[in-house]
Amino acid sequence: MTPKPVLLLALGNDSRGDDALGPLLARRVQAWLDGSDREKQVEIIEDYQLQIEHALDIAQRRLVLFVDAGTGTRPPFDFCEARPQRRQTHTTHALAPQALLGVYEAVHGAAPPPAFILCLEGVGFELGNALSAPAKVHLERGFEFCQSLLEQPTANAWRRLANAERTEMAGHA
Repeated sequence: MTPKPVLLLALGNDSRGDDALGPLLARRVQAWLDGSDREKQVEIIEDYQLQIEHALDIAQRRLVLFVDAGTGTRPPFDFCEARPQRRQTHTTHALAPQALLGVYEAVHGAAPPPAFILCLEGVGFELGNALSAPAKVHLERGFEFCQSLLEQPTANAWRRLANAERTEMAGHA
């Protein structure tokens, strides 16, 4: 069976406070997609972290969106294009999106599909914590942004948005 053209790969742990932002956003997007024509275009996968096996999940996609929470992220989120990086590491766990794209290149002998990172700012990641008040706001803003991405699912449209984010960041520096 041919995979859906767009993959949203959400990362995080529901039991670690704001680390739940990725999975929570994925579930909001899935509820929004359910019953719509866009549902046929988008697959959502949730996991705690990226692993080399995810290189198989991104095969035959037109676009990939990695969604995760992060510290040091500009509120409410950062959005950028991910480029493959080949790094040798001592473990096969907890890869960065760029490293996963490098694994894809090594395994498939071809460039990966265009991939982007949506990193929602989190402030509290302690085990057992609830989602923080700022993270709730960032989740809502991230969901609205994801809707706009999925309403125009092309690499060029997403690159324009990523470039606009970069330009806005440079203006605040």
